[in-house]
Amino acid sequence: MRIFTRQPVVARAKHATWRNVDQSFILGIPLFIDRIATAGSTDMPIDLPRIEQLTRELLQALGEDPDREGLLKTPERVAKAMAFLTSGYRTDVTALINGAIFTQTTNSMVIVKNIEVYSLCEHHMLPFFGRCHIGYIPTGRVFGVSKLARLVDMFARRLQLQERLTEQISQAVFESIDARGVGVMIEARHLCMMMRGVEKQNSEMVTSSVLGTFRESETTRDEFLALIGPRGR
Repeated sequence: MRIFTRQPVVARAKHATWRNVDQSFILGIPLFIDRIATAGSTDMPIDLPRIEQLTRELLQALGEDPDREGLLKTPERVAKAMAFLTSGYRTDVTALINGAIFTQTTNSMVIVKNIEVYSLCEHHMLPFFGRCHIGYIPTGRVFGVSKLARLVDMFARRLQLQERLTEQISQAVFESIDARGVGVMIEARHLCMMMRGVEKQNSEMVTSSVLGTFRESETTRDEFLALIGPRGR
């Protein structure tokens, strides 16, 4: 994970490009995102014994013997794993940030790049994984740097769509510090299309969300792209 700060550029970065985005989709972001889903909900208990029982039944339905040595503790392990992998449902944004927002008079772009992302696709409950890049221009308040990585983890540890995950992260950053602008990009590989289905091993999905000045200014978007560097490697 690398961190950069840099004064906004005046000229457009010639080597950076940004695909045209459907503005009707972008303008609908605040309506598209469920506020409860964005903020996190701590009142969603997880029923571990039920998950263990369902896992045992699943093993039986697959023709396996859940009582054999290798599978004896599998239901318990699966329940604990699912509790961790969906812990974002039970995490609150305010508690997670825990006051780690600091006064800093700056209008420089701040970027945290290559944040590891591990999540579960809600369609097949198979993992997708990759990297998240976050850039923002503050209006007098900045994040403690580790909190951006924790925000990514919070939203990733749910049953997700990569598109939704990208939007939730950008909206949370934007609203938490009343940023002048935010840009988020996620590059990820999905096991649901690598180990099953079309079985494409080298495909990568890229999603982006731009808010505020990142949406309004092509120069700002180009700077963000230039600073996060070459992609698709």
